Amino acid sequence: MIRRNVVAAVIAGIAVVVLITWAIVRTGAQKTSSQGAASEGAAQTPSVTVTKVVSQELRREMRLPGELQAYQDVALYPKVQGFVEWMGVDRGSVVKTGQILVRMSAPELAAQRSEAGAKAKGALSQTAEAEARIESIKAQRLEAEAKLASDESTYNRLKAASATPGVVAGNDVEIAERTVEAGRARVKLYEGSEKAARAQVAALAENAKAIGEAAHSIEEIESYLRITAPFDGVVTERNVHKGSLAGPSGGPASLPLLRIRQISKLRLVVPVPESEAGGVAQGDKVSFSVPAFPGQTFTGEVQRIAQSLDVKTRTMPVELDVANSPSRLSPGMYADVVWPVRRKQASMFVPPSAIATTTERTFVVRIRNGVTEWIDVKRGESMGDLIEVFGSLEPGDEVAVRGTDELRAGMQVIPKQPGPKTISQ
Repeated sequence: MIRRNVVAAVIAGIAVVVLITWAIVRTGAQKTSSQGAASEGAAQTPSVTVTKVVSQELRREMRLPGELQAYQDVALYPKVQGFVEWMGVDRGSVVKTGQILVRMSAPELAAQRSEAGAKAKGALSQTAEAEARIESIKAQRLEAEAKLASDESTYNRLKAASATPGVVAGNDVEIAERTVEAGRARVKLYEGSEKAARAQVAALAENAKAIGEAAHSIEEIESYLRITAPFDGVVTERNVHKGSLAGPSGGPASLPLLRIRQISKLRLVVPVPESEAGGVAQGDKVSFSVPAFPGQTFTGEVQRIAQSLDVKTRTMPVELDVANSPSRLSPGMYADVVWPVRRKQASMFVPPSAIATTTERTFVVRIRNGVTEWIDVKRGESMGDLIEVFGSLEPGDEVAVRGTDELRAGMQVIPKQPGPKTISQ
C-alpha cells in the first residue's frame, strides 16, 4: 500500500512539472510570434530622409556677349552735288558741335542765285511802276470827282431856276444834266482803273515775294555746301579729298564725306536670352570686361529695353549706357558681360537629388502625414547647392532628399530628418 502511494505521488509530481513546462513554452512562443509580427510591420514601413522646400529670390550671374557701339553715329553727306574746296579734319580728329568740317563749291548754284537775284530786282521794279500808276489814276479820279461836284452844283442851280418860267432855257438844264452824268461815268471809270491797278500791284508783289523766296532758297542750299559737326565727337571715317566730287546719299557720288561718332558715352548692346528677359530692370548696374584691357572691369547702366525678341536668336536686345570720358573704350569692341539673373518674385528651391526624372515626367516626392505624393516640377536655374523648381509646391513642404520612382505615390513612409552631413537618404 505504501509503495503504491509513493508511485502515485511521483506520477503526480511529474505531471505537474510537464504542465508547467508546457505553459512556459507556449507563453514564449506567443511572445516570439508577437515580436516577429511587430518587426515585420516595421520592416514594411520604410524610413525616408526628407528636406524642406525653400523659398528665396534667385540671384546669380551668367556670362553674356555684348558689343560696344557709339552713342551717336552719323554719316555726313552734302545736300547738293559739288566739289570739295577745303577739308579741315581727318580720321581721328576730335570735333565740336557746329565746327566747320568741309567747304564745297557748286558753280551752277552761283549762277542760279544771280539769276534769281535779277528776277527779284525786276519784280520789285515792276511793282514800283504799278504803284506809280495807281497814284496817277488816283489823281485823275480826284480831279474827275471835283469836276463832277462842280457840274452837279451847276445842274442843281439851273434846275431850281427853271422852276420860274422864262428864267433858264430848258436846253441849258438838259445840257447840265448830261454833263453831270458824263462826270459820274468818268469817276466810275477811274475807280475801276484804280482797283485794277491795285490788283496788279498785289499780283506783282506776290510774284516778287515768290522770286525772293526762290533766291533765299538757293542761298540756303548754298549754305549746305558748308558741312558742320552735328555733335561733339570723333571723325572715324574720311572718304574724300580736296577736289573730289561729292553728292547726296544715293547719288553717283554716294560715299559719305565723313563719319562722326560720339564716344564720350557708349551703348553696350547685350542680347539677353528669352528665359532671362523677364528679370531685366531699367537702372540695373552691370559689369563687363573687354579683351583690350585684361583684368579690368567696367560698368554700364541698363537704359533701354527692346521689349521685343529677335525671332532668329530668341534674345532681347538690351542697351546699357557706358561713361567713356577718358575714351579708353571704342565702338565695335567685344564685351564679356557679367549679367545678373533674377526673378521678379521668390522661387522654390530643392536639392538637385530631390528631382526624379523618368521618360514620362519630372517630379519630386512630397511627404504629407507620412504619405508620398508625386509633384510634377520644371527645372529652373541652379544657385549654390540648390536648384530652382516650378510646380505645386509651398515653402516648408517636405520632400524626399533622394527622389526616385521606387517611392510610389500613396506609400506609407516614416519621414526622417537628415543628419548634420547627410545629403541623401
